[in-house]
Amino acid sequence: MQHSTPEFARIAAEGTFLRCQVGSVVHGLDIDDQNDRDEMGICIEPPEYVIGLRHFEQYIHRTQPDDVRSGPGDLDLTVYSLRKWTRLALAGNPTVLLPLFVPEDECVVLTETGRELRTHAHRFLSRHAGERFLGYLRAQRDRMEGLRGGKHTNRPELVSMHGFDTKYAYHMVRLGIQGVELMETGKLTLPMPEPDRSWLLALRRGEHTRDEALARTTELEARLTDLRTTSDLPAEPDTAWADHWLVNTYRHAWSRRRPAATASQPQDKVLP
Repeated sequence: MQHSTPEFARIAAEGTFLRCQVGSVVHGLDIDDQNDRDEMGICIEPPEYVIGLRHFEQYIHRTQPDDVRSGPGDLDLTVYSLRKWTRLALAGNPTVLLPLFVPEDECVVLTETGRELRTHAHRFLSRHAGERFLGYLRAQRDRMEGLRGGKHTNRPELVSMHGFDTKYAYHMVRLGIQGVELMETGKLTLPMPEPDRSWLLALRRGEHTRDEALARTTELEARLTDLRTTSDLPAEPDTAWADHWLVNTYRHAWSRRRPAATASQPQDKVLP
């Protein structure tokens, strides 16, 4: 399925109500402006893409072609439809939960709808998130140990310099740290607080060994395993509230929607 057509770009541009940074910068883990810029957005798609035959789940834009790694200053943007984002968030997906906790000054787009969503962040949280963080953590550890394949596990320049992919390793440990925080406190602190921030930056610079990264991951895995049953988060997210909010939000947005542009009318600017 295509995710970057001009039509999808238009839908994302017209419907985005929340868009923010989600990469290393917002975590406070960037080094010397070496990072690309990762952003995530959520948009309300037109009714014909919800109740008609057409289909929109996400729009993806990358400065670089798909087969070229992003570099400093490049933009990697994903805009989810509100329905898809909601399904993923209720399931506890670690990546899509981030816009609920990103500081407001890191938001590129933040409307009244976006603020309302962020106000109700707690309704999306449950012990399902612990399961998802744990699953992602184990998968990344297995790739780090060569037990399964996958992309982004072998950056030759980092392997040559440090003996292992330090960027992949720090992402692995970060995931565990944030999963534990979410399960223990019901929130994510961004940028990451000390002393974890300094430890992760040192790992990224190659100042911790691969074995140290794996040992820290094993410790975090054990804590997450325990928190699946001991966390104060509810066993299930508030799906009833989410369903009600989703329906009302779509109805409100569609009631204010302008008529579709004709050939004689100017088209809106598209993303990014």
